[in-house]
Amino acid sequence: IVTVNCARLLKADHHATNGVVHVIDKVIATTTNTIQQIIETEDSLETLRTAVAASDLSSLLESEGQYTLLAPTNEAFEKIPRETLNRILGDPEALRDLLNHHILKSAMCAEAIIAGLTMETLEGTTLDVGCSGEELTLNGKPIIANKDVLATNGVVHFVNELLIPDSAKTVFELAQESEVSKSTDLFRQAGLTSHLT
Repeated sequence: IVTVNCARLLKADHHATNGVVHVIDKVIATTTNTIQQIIETEDSLETLRTAVAASDLSSLLESEGQYTLLAPTNEAFEKIPRETLNRILGDPEALRDLLNHHILKSAMCAEAIIAGLTMETLEGTTLDVGCSGEELTLNGKPIIANKDVLATNGVVHFVNELLIPDSAKTVFELAQESEVSKSTDLFRQAGLTSHLT
């Protein structure tokens, strides 16, 4: 699938006497903002703005290149426990891993993302892309709230859930999601939870 500024290429290579015509399905608007400038001006990305500033990722997101930012909205940050959020925001390494897990190494418009695609993030992890009806899914969840916000250095898709990589989780959080969740209950009952967090 070929896209031009996130417009799908419908018919290519119509030769004319004075050039070539390619038919696309949208009007292409002027793009002037970097990904960083989009973060700074969108009200729904206020928490992300704070996180990016704290992690020193601003320079990357305003640099030349082609990236895809899966931008967690304020709503996405509100869905995780306040204690977990404060821990990640207060840990520069975990915060950087979290944000890098939301940045893809190339610009990927929604039209070009197909079911079964695995995309690599800046953190080195992968995200699985699929479909639920006509909705795109990430790791099995239809969480993309707004897609194809174009920037001069890539594209932004707004997501309404946070994608937390394992490297940004505590041992306790990882254990709760795995086959050893009963063991974590025993640690809790023994008053040893602090060792896992």
